[in-house]
Amino acid sequence: MVALALGAAAVWAARDLPAQMGARARGARRARMEASPQFSGGKFRNTVPATEVAAASMPRLFVAAMTDRDARRPHLPVPVVTPPPAASDGLHVTWYGHSSALVEIEGRRVLLDPVWSERCSPSRLTGPRRLHQPPAPLRELPPLDAIVISHDHYDHLDMESIQNLVDLQAAPFLVPLGVGAHLEHWGVPQTRIVELDWNESHRIGTLELIATPARHFSGRGLNRDETLWASWVIKGPTRRAFYSGDTGYFPGFADIGAGHGPFDVTLVQVGAYGDAWPDIHMVPEDGVSVHVDVRGGLMIPVHWGTFNLALHEWPEPADRTWREAKARGVRLAIPRPGERVDVDNPPPVDGWWQQIA
Repeated sequence: MVALALGAAAVWAARDLPAQMGARARGARRARMEASPQFSGGKFRNTVPATEVAAASMPRLFVAAMTDRDARRPHLPVPVVTPPPAASDGLHVTWYGHSSALVEIEGRRVLLDPVWSERCSPSRLTGPRRLHQPPAPLRELPPLDAIVISHDHYDHLDMESIQNLVDLQAAPFLVPLGVGAHLEHWGVPQTRIVELDWNESHRIGTLELIATPARHFSGRGLNRDETLWASWVIKGPTRRAFYSGDTGYFPGFADIGAGHGPFDVTLVQVGAYGDAWPDIHMVPEDGVSVHVDVRGGLMIPVHWGTFNLALHEWPEPADRTWREAKARGVRLAIPRPGERVDVDNPPPVDGWWQQIA
């Protein structure tokens, strides 16, 4: 039995791990990347440079990760809500956990960063594991008009979810430059891949999607920044939504607000921050500032609650976001996973996460 298990593990490692890494852009896709104003010296660059985690700090971070682990998990089960049927009009947001969300905007449906796997990792055996199950299986999602990816990190671009969505949906995949190589490697038809540089847009009927700047990085293996990262603007005929993706705070958000706002709703990263990487993930107070900068109406915090990716306590992102939103007069909704938010009539913030922390 041990030999069989070891053999199965070896087969899996030889087959699945290389597939999880994706593929590097070549040919016309590579030429588009190299023509981008964001591409220089073989890599994509932030408009405001971001510091990387210093190698000297890694031992300290490892020790910290092994301590106070209990505080980085909820003590009771996360309350997961079964999503209701899709809407035919208005503006609604369903948060599935972490950064996965469905934006229903004036009859169109956009799925953001779908991650349905048990782990956000190249391995099925190790890596950050879900703290709650997905509120609904992928097969129960309504027909989608677009599937949007912010960047290629494992907690935003999940190979298994992508492969399932290829079969379950007919929608195109909108991705930043270079990310299409991963999707094509996993079996997504080229005809369903739309790659955009910052400030490029794509129309789907009455819907316009625009890739906008963010301050982050990319990479699924040892090579970094060979694909682009982005925030996203979602425009319907009269309603607008903004998704920050993963990002550090920078002045570009005010430009996004001036050029594309105001927004009825924003989905903003508020979790997985740390002192060792201050330029690529925002603290909650910066997330509220982004909402204000882009001229947002209702703010919905994302990138928290589902995976343990940092050293802060599990409820801290929601607590700090709620406190800062109240201090700055920002309208806020903090839904349970699976809870559908009517942007025009959002539920009051009730501190549900504090009851299970």
